[in-house]
Amino acid sequence: MKFITEKSIWETFFDAHAPIYDENTFTKNTLKEVDFLIEELALKPGAAILDVGCGTGRHAVELARRGYKVTGIDLSTEMLKEAREKAKAAGVEVSFIRADATDFNLPAKYDAAICLCEGSFGLLGHRDDPINQPLAILSNISRSLKKKAKAILTVLNATFMIRRFTNQDVAECRFNPLTMEEASELPPREGMPPIQMRERAFVPTELTLLCRMAGLDVLNIWGGTAGNWGRRNIDLDEIELMLVAQKIADPKTLK
Repeated sequence: MKFITEKSIWETFFDAHAPIYDENTFTKNTLKEVDFLIEELALKPGAAILDVGCGTGRHAVELARRGYKVTGIDLSTEMLKEAREKAKAAGVEVSFIRADATDFNLPAKYDAAICLCEGSFGLLGHRDDPINQPLAILSNISRSLKKKAKAILTVLNATFMIRRFTNQDVAECRFNPLTMEEASELPPREGMPPIQMRERAFVPTELTLLCRMAGLDVLNIWGGTAGNWGRRNIDLDEIELMLVAQKIADPKTLK
């Protein structure tokens, strides 16, 4: 795994945001979300699950409470601290690992993987390539899965971004229509200085191509905004998409 020598913009943001992360409204439907994950991933009792960008561990800990063997990885030390405390309070064991989602290497032992609420996918650092970054994450997820195992990711919806931004936003570099990137500034907590961030959105055809390169077959793409998961068509004004894919081959190497 990559030896992390300096903080990225997202590590800096989430280290500061960790103590209040679970106050966000989109974190309030964990039980129903885990119900959905178990059904959609067709998880068998005791299945091994990888949670990429696990954050404070709200899905990882709840899955562990239900008897699954969970590994959670995240770049943020403080988010992992919150996750470990949550697991301890719940009396469950979860293996939490600090790692960069673009550069981790775990054995192909997992029965399923999740990467939710943009858990690293599309959260770009200042130097990240907008194609290589998500492809690297998908490829690493694919390598960690057993053949025919499923993965579920939620990602930002490009049609929502396109309908939200204007030509003036493009001219003032708040939105790049070529890469579907939003540039913004947001303080991680009240009273703290804002941090400059890059977020990337996706269209379904692009997600399908990236998955093919990562050895994943797309089974479904639905509307996937947190708190409103289900097997339903995409709404153009919906913030997030939900990607359901299955491993069919080893990832291809991007040159």
